Amino acid sequence: MTITFLGTGTSQGIPVIGSKHPVCLSKNPKDKRLRVSVLVSWKNFNYVIDCGPDFRQQMLTNPIDHLDGIFFTHEHADHTAGIDDIRPFFFRQGDIPIYAHKRVVASLKRRFDYIFADEDRYPGAPAVQVSEVRKDVPIVLKDLEVIPIEAYHNRLQVFGYRFKDFVYLTDVKRLDEQEISKIRGAKILVVNALREEPHHSHFNLEEALAFAKEVGAEKTYFTHISHMLGFHEEVEKKLPKNVHLAYDNLKLKI
Repeated sequence: MTITFLGTGTSQGIPVIGSKHPVCLSKNPKDKRLRVSVLVSWKNFNYVIDCGPDFRQQMLTNPIDHLDGIFFTHEHADHTAGIDDIRPFFFRQGDIPIYAHKRVVASLKRRFDYIFADEDRYPGAPAVQVSEVRKDVPIVLKDLEVIPIEAYHNRLQVFGYRFKDFVYLTDVKRLDEQEISKIRGAKILVVNALREEPHHSHFNLEEALAFAKEVGAEKTYFTHISHMLGFHEEVEKKLPKNVHLAYDNLKLKI
């Protein structure tokens, strides 16, 4: 299994438009972060978790010839706004499978009604095949079972996902113990670490480190990072040896 980090930034990305913050002015490619997304590949399968406004750019940088489906964590724009850019895959493959909580599907139908239209479809519009994600109900993808992990982004329910020994969580502030038990034993954990200061709906660095220690994965990678966390190289030096900052286009093998 190969994990490709398509984007590791928070909702504004890094650099933030018009910002003079030192991290936004950094020349280090690892300090430039597109909106958060990850590609999970094994055998001849390609699945993306979240499809934000940088999706087209991410697919041009990390080209794949087909897309087997998209898993959505929640409905916020930085995780969903790129759904129209599935068109090239749709034109080659037909309807693209998507997996999401029913609330997220309802949000997508309101915002991208032309994608979900049953009648009078615009001929250039993509189409999707919807599968509802439910708590405690694994999703079977041919030869692999994906386990949804429920968490909370302040008061908003979000889903993370476990693909065998890989767990991906983002926009998380709280998880119940029952859900944490689904993560234990993973080899690689990915989780959000927004900044050092506390935040009402995201783990800050201290919380993310505590969570990584509690879960005890062999390796943990932080994502959904804002410029306020600091320079990549400086933060990386402060982390435990089995904890790292992810960066755009990083590839991991499991």
